[in-house]
Amino acid sequence: MIARGSSNDDIAATMFLSPATVKTHISRIFAKLEVRDRAQAVIAAYNAGLVTTPPH
Repeated sequence: MIARGSSNDDIAATMFLSPATVKTHISRIFAKLEVRDRAQAVIAAYNAGLVTTPPH
């Protein structure tokens, strides 16, 4: 959902979590991926093959 550009609030609503919980999970994802922001996380996801571009 991060790679799709969803905000913390959007993710929270979709997954029935509080925004604070989402923020915590995203911070942990950043730490595990050794990235500092959403842009780097998206790049890491593409490089790992977790996200692909949609067909045209």
